[in-house]
Amino acid sequence: MNLSPDSLQAFAQAASCGSLSAAARRLGKSQSTISEAVARLELDLGIELFERGPRRLQLTEAGSSLLAHAEEVLAASDRLTRHAANLAAGQEAKLTLALSDAYQPKQYQARLVELDQRFPDLEFECLIAEHADVLDLVNQGRAHLGLLAAQPNYPPDIAHAGVAANAEFGLFVAREHPLARQKSVTNEDLANWRVLRLSSVASSETPADDLPGSGGRCWSAPDYLLLQEMAALGFGWAALPRELVTNHGGGLLQELQLPGWPRHVPVDVAWSRQRELRPVAAWLLGRLLEGTAPQRERNAVHLRS
Repeated sequence: MNLSPDSLQAFAQAASCGSLSAAARRLGKSQSTISEAVARLELDLGIELFERGPRRLQLTEAGSSLLAHAEEVLAASDRLTRHAANLAAGQEAKLTLALSDAYQPKQYQARLVELDQRFPDLEFECLIAEHADVLDLVNQGRAHLGLLAAQPNYPPDIAHAGVAANAEFGLFVAREHPLARQKSVTNEDLANWRVLRLSSVASSETPADDLPGSGGRCWSAPDYLLLQEMAALGFGWAALPRELVTNHGGGLLQELQLPGWPRHVPVDVAWSRQRELRPVAAWLLGRLLEGTAPQRERNAVHLRS
C-alpha cells in the first residue's frame, strides 16, 4: 500500500482544524481537493477516519488511533527532505572530533548540545586521544577537528588556534601512597617515586615535562583516564586534569602540594590545512573559538590554507 503524503497531510490538518474548509485554507488548496484526499486515504486504509457532522469533523476511534502514526510519517518525511537538502548543499553526513581529556567536560557537553540542536541528523563520532595522537588523527583525515593541550610546535600541515578554555592540571597519587602523607612535596621527593606519563610524548609537551623522571622509573599509558587508574592503584604519581579527577577519580586520589601547582594549560583546536572544512566542522570551529582572547589566536583561522 502506497499512501499519498498529500492524503496524510490533508488528514492531519483536517483533524487539527476540525473542518475540511479550514484545512484547505491552511494548506492553500481547494476544499474539494482536501475532501478527495481524505476520502482516498480512507479508501486505501479501509477505515472511516471522520464522523462528518453539520458543523465540525469528529475523529472516529480508529481515526484518533491512526492520527499519531500519520503525524510520525509526515515528520519523518520532513526530516528526510531537510537532511537531503543539507547534504545537497555540501553539509557532511558525519563529523569526527578527536578529544583530549584536558578539554573541560562542561564545555564539551555544551558544544554537543548545540551540535545536536543545530544538526539533529548528523552522525557524530568522538575519539579520545592525547597530544601527538590527536594531531595524527587530524593529519590522516581520521578526525575533522582535534582538541588538545597546546603544543610548542605543530607540523606544517596542521593549522591551530587557541580556544577560550584552559585545562587545570594537578599532581596526584593514591591516598595510600607514601607521598600522600606529606603536607607538601619537592622535586626531590617526586624523583624517589615512579612517574606515570602519557605514552605519546615523543614530539609533545606535557604539564609535567619539567619535573623529575624518577630515575627512569616510568610507566606510561595512551590517555589520562588510564593514567588516573594507574595512579589510583598506587603505581606512582601523575600530572592529571583536575576536573577529570573530580568527575572520575572516585575519591581515590590525593592532590600533592608543590610550588607552581596546579597549573593552567592552554587548549588548542587543530585541523588539517590539506582538507577544506565543510559546514558542520566550520561551524563547530567557530563556536570553539568564540570568546577567545586575541593573543590566544596564534593562527588566523582559514578554512583552507
